[in-house]
Amino acid sequence: MANEAKRNKQYNDYVEKVTPKNNCPLNCVKAFITGGAICTVGQIISAILKNTGMEKDEVALWVTVSLVFASIVLTGFNIYPLITTWGGAGSLVPITGFANSVAAPAIEYRTEGEVFGKGCKIFTIAGPVILYGIVVSWVAGLIYFILTRI
Repeated sequence: MANEAKRNKQYNDYVEKVTPKNNCPLNCVKAFITGGAICTVGQIISAILKNTGMEKDEVALWVTVSLVFASIVLTGFNIYPLITTWGGAGSLVPITGFANSVAAPAIEYRTEGEVFGKGCKIFTIAGPVILYGIVVSWVAGLIYFILTRI
């Protein structure tokens, strides 16, 4: 028993030594800068489109499409993972992070074919989010339906 406790202590010491130390305040600042930069780009696109005379709903649609497209292109050129490595949650929270989570598996598994590669793996990360959103929407709609009939 004493030998096992000694090995556990040695292992825990090793893990503590090789595990990188996180600097929470610095990570928060990086996430704030990254998320802020993504939102600033969206706001710039929004301002440009508003100046063309587009309606507010159309502007919101085009900003969303533009940011998703930019995220997919940056993922394809392997730039978005670098942004995520530096900015952490700041790049994962906006819609660009969701687009990246769909595009990255498709790129990673493309060599395995259309069906068993892209088709099976494209929603490995985003799938649960989509499923949860659909189920919650269905439950909310059912509750709304029942409450409006009472």
